[in-house]
Amino acid sequence: MITRSIYIGNPSYLKLKDEQMHILCPETKETKGKVPVEDLGLLMLDHFQITISHQLVQKMMGNNVVIISCDAHHLPHGMMLPLHGHTEYSDRIKDQLEASEPLKKQLWKQTVECKIENQKEVLHRLGNYFEPMLDYQQQVKSGDITNMEGIAAQHYWKYLISHDFLRQRFGDSPNQFFNFGYSVLRSMVARAIVETGLLPVLGIFHKNKYNPYCLADDLMEPYRPFVDLLVMQWLNLHPETEDLNKEFKAHILKIATMDVRIDSKIRPLMVAVKTSASSLYKCYTGEKRLIVYPEIP
Repeated sequence: MITRSIYIGNPSYLKLKDEQMHILCPETKETKGKVPVEDLGLLMLDHFQITISHQLVQKMMGNNVVIISCDAHHLPHGMMLPLHGHTEYSDRIKDQLEASEPLKKQLWKQTVECKIENQKEVLHRLGNYFEPMLDYQQQVKSGDITNMEGIAAQHYWKYLISHDFLRQRFGDSPNQFFNFGYSVLRSMVARAIVETGLLPVLGIFHKNKYNPYCLADDLMEPYRPFVDLLVMQWLNLHPETEDLNKEFKAHILKIATMDVRIDSKIRPLMVAVKTSASSLYKCYTGEKRLIVYPEIP
């Protein structure tokens, strides 16, 4: 099922009525819009004068809706997910905990290879120098012990943006556009992981005691180039803009319905991330040897 991504950037009162999220003007109590909760996949709250009822929050958690809260800089600051989203939760966690290190190293190798492949395709589509990415992809070893991901990234950003561009979380423009897009993508991947019945904190490569979403950071890697394509589309149309305005956020939220090729089929990206998460679980149980990752169609 394709779900909807909703962005709210004005003062609003959100409540549950007739199994729908009603969006009301806080002063007049007039209904400005309504959306069935079962149609929601992601809700982004980007104003300090938004009030949401606890009844609505509980209904959203029951439907695996991810709620993203933005800070004073209009950047995603936190997200809310249900504690579990699958009927076989305890059995699936057991399989996840018992995954061997050699298996996780092979899965990370595949993840890096798929990420480099999609980065290469982005450069190719944009008419940029991509040929070295082919060599980097072929040199990835188990666990990526030679850090081909980082070497490929140096080339990628150099030819995607400029030779002196530094990709940083708090770096100069256009870092903010990529950061925002990755935050949205991360929340979607975390939602798929919880819905599959896995713990997002237990990664296959990422390990950080301060990071509750290590597995989401793993699985999202091959999906990052899809965000990059959207950001580059925006930058080409608005080369002088540095603001994370509402128009840009609406543009980035298209990521949920963006077409990807996965398992030899064209699917919306939000459906694809669930496919990737489900295939990861099958790797834990031995049913599969590889995660199903997307390709740029």
